[in-house]
Amino acid sequence: MKKVGVLLIQLGTPDSPKTKDVRRYLSEFLNDPRVIDLPWLGRKLLVNGLIVPFRAPKSAKIYKDLWDFGNGVSPLITHSENVKKKLQEKFETENVTIHLAMRYQNPAMYDVMEEMRKEEYDSIVLLPLFPHYASASTGSAIALAMNIISKWWVIPEVVCLNQFWDNEGYLESIAEHAKQFDFSEYDHFLFSYHGLPERQVDKVHLNGTNCNSANCRTELNENNQFCYQATCYATTRKLVEKLNIPEGKYTVAFQSRLDKKWLTPFADKVVAQLAQDGTKKILAFSPAFVADCLETVIEIGDEYQGIFTENGGEKIQLVPSSNDNDRFIEGLEVMVIEKLN
Repeated sequence: MKKVGVLLIQLGTPDSPKTKDVRRYLSEFLNDPRVIDLPWLGRKLLVNGLIVPFRAPKSAKIYKDLWDFGNGVSPLITHSENVKKKLQEKFETENVTIHLAMRYQNPAMYDVMEEMRKEEYDSIVLLPLFPHYASASTGSAIALAMNIISKWWVIPEVVCLNQFWDNEGYLESIAEHAKQFDFSEYDHFLFSYHGLPERQVDKVHLNGTNCNSANCRTELNENNQFCYQATCYATTRKLVEKLNIPEGKYTVAFQSRLDKKWLTPFADKVVAQLAQDGTKKILAFSPAFVADCLETVIEIGDEYQGIFTENGGEKIQLVPSSNDNDRFIEGLEVMVIEKLN
């Protein structure tokens, strides 16, 4: 029987909400050339000279709110560790060991993968916990893992899972969490995905095409199957069908933007406009995140709630992420087994 190691990779989180830890996290994250795809010198000057010094103190206060929500720990860490534990239980009779690492900060990929090297696995499955492929998330995680493995004297069989937006377990976990709410109480449904620069999304299109010419908002095909925007819209179509949400009652938007040249529509602007148009209650989904984190709990649950009420709305109810939902764990199990076979 093959000896298999599975590496779950999450984005990461500061070690604590202290400014020094947030500064360290932001510096590692934003200096990644796949995250900010500028020439080396320009990226260093922008990140280390402007963004991190000014953003770290402000972000530390927000992370403090997140830690309070998570009873003194980041919810992303808690949910990710629960996923690791539950997935390991699925393979308790198999020669499969589940590991967990963060792309940025701890548990660090270098440390976790050194432990995996010493285990001398016959096969390694890399499973970044990002449903939709993007170079800045999945691409970065796999690139670092492959770079680490390339330095090993013995390189085992390596299998990569680079996206799973259409996995039934993942979709069903979101649907299960949504069904705890009475849909008749909500005027509108918001599907908010993490934003990306338009230039990064368009890089997956070859031969001079881009998202507009490839109709990425309305169709998914072999030419745009790794387009982040296309798979986000495709995810929404699947969830809308599962949940019987009528056309015209939902909006796809993108959050966490840094400038105007990111994917539109911007979620905060959509929330404000919906309130101004008379919408009183929104049920919000954030399918790009499989674990509740800063972008779900604080950005949508707190900041967007403030924007909504300021413009005449009443309540934005956030649907929990997949977290450690049993259907999500079953979906991960299926994906690992399929790759091993």
